Amino acid sequence: MFDVIVIGGGAAGFYAAIHMAEANPGLNIAILERGKEVLGKVKVSGGGRCNVTHAEFDPGELVKNYPRGEKELLGPFHAYGSGDTVAFFEERGIKLKIEEDGRVFPVSNSSQTIIDCLLGETERLGVKVLRHSSVTNIKSITSGRKENTWEVTSIKHVYQAKKILVATGSNPKIWKLLEKLGHTIEPPVPSLFTFNIKDGRINGIPGVSTPAEVAVLAKRKYNPKITIQLKSQTADNALLSASGPLLITHWGLSGPAVLKLSAWGAKLLSEYNYRFKIRVNWLADFNKGSVLPYLMEIKEVEAKKTVLRTKAVDIPRRLWINLVRASGLDEDTKWADTTKIQLQRLADQLTDCEFHVEGKSTFKEEFVTAGGVDLKEINFKTFESKLLPNLYFAGEVINVDAITGGFNFQNAWTSGYLAAKGIVGT
Repeated sequence: MFDVIVIGGGAAGFYAAIHMAEANPGLNIAILERGKEVLGKVKVSGGGRCNVTHAEFDPGELVKNYPRGEKELLGPFHAYGSGDTVAFFEERGIKLKIEEDGRVFPVSNSSQTIIDCLLGETERLGVKVLRHSSVTNIKSITSGRKENTWEVTSIKHVYQAKKILVATGSNPKIWKLLEKLGHTIEPPVPSLFTFNIKDGRINGIPGVSTPAEVAVLAKRKYNPKITIQLKSQTADNALLSASGPLLITHWGLSGPAVLKLSAWGAKLLSEYNYRFKIRVNWLADFNKGSVLPYLMEIKEVEAKKTVLRTKAVDIPRRLWINLVRASGLDEDTKWADTTKIQLQRLADQLTDCEFHVEGKSTFKEEFVTAGGVDLKEINFKTFESKLLPNLYFAGEVINVDAITGGFNFQNAWTSGYLAAKGIVGT
């Protein structure tokens, strides 16, 4: 019998196993990993550099990056936050660096540095790592004892353990097993994704990036029994909005602004079947009302120049050209010859630019899911199940997810650490 079985060989599982073994070297601990390789998400994170955490050291600010789990993680982050994660790796000889946007990476710029550290620690501490051990059943065994012990069946063996930690991430098969044990599973939906858009205004200019404000617009609500079309239209009020760099890609729009919207709007956009409208303001310093007077001033100052070749605002030139063309202005139109209506159209393209989103694409390899074990069923001091003693959780198996930037890993480190402390009783 094992003292502890960790189901899942990812960041949270390894981190927890290391802390358990350090706190109590006599524990017999095994990590069951379904695949050939462990720490797969660590390997691909940050384009292969591993975005270890984010340099936000105030727990009250840190939790604001979690669409699901914001309230629940405040206490855990006070107990173990980003600074503790940095200290853990640096104490083991891993030098880290903070980039301008707050993301934290190893100085080596290689995720293998983090993988080698975690593998080295488990080997040093005698933690067994059992690969090709996909779990097919989890069974509670009471045998007259006051607290549960566990039987874990893999495709290879049947194991028994005094305590188990489930750290399998977004694994539907494990969620079904937990559901059988009595836990409530919040249905999973994708959380980090980019928007698929086919539109002439962004065609042909992939790679262009600029600060912008992006809003998801409410869908039109209508009664199918009413056949008369009222002139007064679709509701265009913003349901969600985000600002930050916006990246034009071959398939549509991406970048931090879009990824924030995809995280905070994960459930809503799933209900929309990923077909909805967004409004983009390409000019963070202007609103729709203020940009027209500004363009009227440019008309006076740059009267003899063509609109197309005179970039009047601080956006990439290729984007400016596309938006000018979308406004109906000819390539040879001079500022002096523009009408107020034409300039209003240009102002609309710059600050009130609507796009139809027709689907989504996964953000690189960093797939994140909203959903998992219901947060009400977890003790966030120890990450133990409130329903079943000696069953613990860590990482994305619970209904916690974050925006991109190292925040999902910080949830893994924090939950892994606190679950380890709960398991060993320290």
